[in-house]
Amino acid sequence: MKRKILLHPDPRLKKVCAPLPDLNDELRALADDMLQTMYEAPGVGLAAPQVGILQRLVVMDCIKGDTEAPRPMVMFNPEIVSASDELNVYEEGCLSLPDQYADVTRPAEVEVRWMDRDGNAQQQVFDGLWATCAQHEIDHLDGKLFIDYLKPLKRQMMTRKMVKMKRELARS
Repeated sequence: MKRKILLHPDPRLKKVCAPLPDLNDELRALADDMLQTMYEAPGVGLAAPQVGILQRLVVMDCIKGDTEAPRPMVMFNPEIVSASDELNVYEEGCLSLPDQYADVTRPAEVEVRWMDRDGNAQQQVFDGLWATCAQHEIDHLDGKLFIDYLKPLKRQMMTRKMVKMKRELARS
């Protein structure tokens, strides 16, 4: 089932999510819904707070195009356990801020630990777009958006555009 994606500014996007004590079928179904929502948006990552669920769950798939098979990932309670000193700059966007993009500097490589949909502990090193996406989505679980990395003026400008867009959507 496709979920509605919250748009910034929304107070739920600024909340810190508590760790999940346990996995259950309801959470697995939520993960499936989130993957469907992410693919249809289209996007490469989605965090539970973006669909109004304050749980530590992210989904991502950074395979773009038709040459490679999709690689959907479901991460319950993801956490970054280490990050490289080397940095990367990527132009980031967010499904909660449609059509808003900005360069964000983040560690080029991160090691992430999480629980998969079967409850098994996983740990993996990500680089490139995967590293950026993992950091971006885990930030959502901590109430942080990519615009929080920007200078105040640019952040305010994007927020104003989103407020205007939300007003226009409410009218239609």
